[in-house]
Amino acid sequence: MFNIVLLEPRIPGNVGTIGRLAFAMNCRLHLIKPYGFGEITEKEVRRAGLDYWYDLDITEYENIEDFWSKNPLNDRHFFATTKTKQVYFDAKYEVGDYFYFGREDAGLPEDLLTKNEKGCITIPMTNDARSLNMANSVSIVAYEALRQNFKEFK
Repeated sequence: MFNIVLLEPRIPGNVGTIGRLAFAMNCRLHLIKPYGFGEITEKEVRRAGLDYWYDLDITEYENIEDFWSKNPLNDRHFFATTKTKQVYFDAKYEVGDYFYFGREDAGLPEDLLTKNEKGCITIPMTNDARSLNMANSVSIVAYEALRQNFKEFK
C-alpha cells in the first residue's frame, strides 16, 4: 500500500509499534541504520510488534544511500518534519508513496529537508509542544493516505 521509512530510529518500542501498524495497513517498513539500539530482533521490538512481526514486509538498509539505490528519490517521497508549513492533510497521496520519519531525538536531517522542500509535511499542533511521538506521527500520516485512497481497497 504505502512505504514507511524510519531513518535511524532510536526507540525499539516505536519500531515495534510502527511495524504492527505497517502490518495492519499492508505497508512496507523500511528501516535505515544506524539504530539507537542493538539488532532489530531485540525483545522490545518484538514485544511491541507482537506476533505480527514475522509476517511484516520489512527491509533494512545500512544507510540512506543504500536505501535510495533501491528506492530512487522522486516526488512521491514525503518527509515528516516540524520545520515546514505544509500540513500533512493538504498533500495528495498515492498508493506506493514513501513517508519518512527521523530520529526521535533529532528528526530528519536538515540537508535532507532542504533538498526535498516540496515533499515536506507537518502535523499541526495547537500549543508549543516540540513534537509528537514517532509511532503516533506515522499513524496519523499513514491513515490520512489510506483515507485519500480508500476506494482502491474496498
